[in-house]
Amino acid sequence: MKEHQEIIDLLPYTHPFLFVDEIISVNDQEISGLYQIKPDEYFFKGHFPGNPVVPGVIVTEVMAQIGLVCFGIYLLKSEETNTIKRYPVFTSSKVDFLDIVKPGDQLKVHTKKLYFRFNKLKCSVECENITTGKVVCRGEMDGLILNEDVIERK
Repeated sequence: MKEHQEIIDLLPYTHPFLFVDEIISVNDQEISGLYQIKPDEYFFKGHFPGNPVVPGVIVTEVMAQIGLVCFGIYLLKSEETNTIKRYPVFTSSKVDFLDIVKPGDQLKVHTKKLYFRFNKLKCSVECENITTGKVVCRGEMDGLILNEDVIERK
């Protein structure tokens, strides 16, 4: 959908640190999206040579980009009342890891909003490995919505 691509286009990331391929669905309560782990990702050079595994921090980032940042952009678009740019910023997570992710695996992130108030978004997030059919991790994440002047301070 055009709206889904517009959300991705507003992300403050580019290659090699963009971990969103597609938003499957989004509404005021939840979002789902996909990211395909490329076999030549930069982090495989050192984690682990000869037996590459996606670092947990990267899986967490995939979940945060889809489940918090894309979701925050969507929620803010419906609230936008002025020209000040606002950005969702990751603040904390509690995630349990249940399986590993290998090169070529496709991840599906599904997030449900727990609350969005006072510029804080808290979500329940689950990451499934579509390739293996297993849940990779699940937990809670939250972030704050910051105005452009806070992000761009010198």
